[in-house]
Formats: sequence, C-alpha cells, structure tokens
Amino acid sequence: MFRGVGNDVATSRRLRSIPLSVLDRSSVRRGREPAEAVRETVRFARRVEELGYHRFWVSEHHGVPGLAGPAPTVLAAAVAAATSRIRVGTGGVMLPNHRPLVVAEQFGVLQALHPGRIDMGVGRSLAFTGAIRRALGTGMDATADFSERLAELLGYFTGDPSRPSGVRAYPGEGLRPAPFLLATGEGALVAAGLGLPLVVAPVGGEGRMVDLIARYRERFRPSVWSQAPYVVVSGNVAVAESAERARSLLVPEAWANAHARVHGVFPPLEPAEEIEGRVMSRQERERFDAAMRGHVHGTGEEVAQALEGLVERTGADELLVTTSTFDREEMLDSYRRLARVAALA
Repeated sequence: MFRGVGNDVATSRRLRSIPLSVLDRSSVRRGREPAEAVRETVRFARRVEELGYHRFWVSEHHGVPGLAGPAPTVLAAAVAAATSRIRVGTGGVMLPNHRPLVVAEQFGVLQALHPGRIDMGVGRSLAFTGAIRRALGTGMDATADFSERLAELLGYFTGDPSRPSGVRAYPGEGLRPAPFLLATGEGALVAAGLGLPLVVAPVGGEGRMVDLIARYRERFRPSVWSQAPYVVVSGNVAVAESAERARSLLVPEAWANAHARVHGVFPPLEPAEEIEGRVMSRQERERFDAAMRGHVHGTGEEVAQALEGLVERTGADELLVTTSTFDREEMLDSYRRLARVAALA
C-alpha cells in the first residue's frame, strides 16, 4: 500500500504530538482455546503499557469462534488490575445488548477501583446473527431507542433527569468514567448533540469518515463531558521490516472477515502463508480483497508518513490502533515499531 524506502529508526514529529492508543479484540488463534486469548489480552496490555501507549481498550463480541471478548467490562477490570498507568476502557460496550442501569453500575465499580483511568466507550452495533440476537433478547429494532438509552446511561453519573425518577446507580454517581461514542454513521451526530468524544473508523471509505467528522464538529454542543469536539480515528495498522511483511500481518484477519461474510462464521486466525496459498471461491476472493483494502501498513517510516497524512486530513485528536495477526510476537513487534517512530516510550 505504501511503497518507498526507509526504516523505523527516525521518529515522527507529528505523531509525537497526539496520543496513540490500542484496541485489542482478544482474537483466537487456530489450535488455541478462547480462554487463552483472554489471558493473552491481559498480558498484552502490560506490554502495551510498557511501550507508552495512551489507552488500552477491549471489545464486545458474542458467539464468535474467533473472538473471545464477550464481556468487555469484566475484561477491562482484569486489564486495569494488571496495569498501573495506562487508561483502560471498552471499544465498546454495545448498549442495545444491555440495560443502561447495569452498564452504569459496572463502570461505577471500575471507576471506584481505578480512579481516573477508566474509559466508557459505547456503541450501537447488533450481534452478527439472528440466533445470537435472540439469545441476547434483542432484535433488529434494538437500536431505535439508542439515543434515549445513552442519555439515561450518562444521567446515572450526573444525576441528570434522563435517568428514571428515584433510581440511582451505585457507586457511579459523581465518579464519571470518561465516555466515548463509537459511530460510523448518524451516531456521530448523537455524540455531537450530547457533547461526547467520538471514535470513528473509515467504514465506507475515508471520504465518508471525513464528512462525518466535519458534521460532528459543526454540531458539537459543549457538555460536562467535553467542552470541545474530540475525535479518535481508529484503524488497522501493521508495521514490519518491509512493506511486504507488514502486508502479510493483515492477511489472517482479512481472511477471517471474508470467511464471515461468505459463510456466516468468523473463524480463529490462521497463518498468512496458508491463506495466501489457498484456492478461494470467487466470492471469497472478492471479500478477501475488499478486506485487505484501506489499512495502513509498511515500514516504520512509511506508516509514520501515512498516519501523519491521516491526521492532517481528519484533524484527529488521537489514533486508536488495531493489529490482529496469527503470530503474537509479530503483532507485538508491530506495536513496538510503531511506538518507536512515535517516540512513545
């Protein structure tokens, strides 16, 4: 994707000026148990903290063989207990799956145990299949009242009348974990109306994302949560000794995404070499090629240049980086190289 010469020794002045954070999805590797993936997430968070990253977030996925993080607040608690400085949060809790009171209580406990370190990232995505949605007690219309649910959730921390009369979330009121709204569409305007920081990814293309960010900034209303717009741009990033090797780091997750779109199941990650040698159906190849597009990969210098351009085009206040590949050591090396060019440590 990004060709050229260079290495990852020189640091990037522009990247040094904004926070870099990490989202980990607790990916399962072929031949390993999901329980191991969850434990690895906690160990990985400690390494990320040592490298100097700003936040470490975990995600929510239900009934997915290749992703072992269905309970983000529980996992965030384990990560926060295993670390000491890095901010810890969720990217995110999917509010249609939960009652706002329960979410407020969970984050109140997290903030009480780890004051000043907890981020409450929430989203509005639904489970991938109808069977899982039924098991969660939700339907395709579960996002219809998302704005009301979100306002209720925030109200438990501020005492706002959006919460049900007479109901309080202990120990949350007054503790106030930092809220973020994950959005790829009109949810950005919900974030603007409530005065929340926005987390956005280039779903549907970078142009669409830039437009959403502009509309968010135009309509932002200052709140107790944020006095000014704050944009976190999220994306897949891979750094290696060569552009070719960095590209290969993206292959396992791209194939898992393609397989899920064609067959309805997101499988555990497999080695890139096996995937690239596989004979794919036409539909699988189209989905795989699509899943490989739009990511940032290359040597340290190439990735720094690409991320600098992304920050310039979007005005991002922060970058949230995701790297999922089969080999955990290669994944850690990618984060290590990125931290080096951003001079995090």
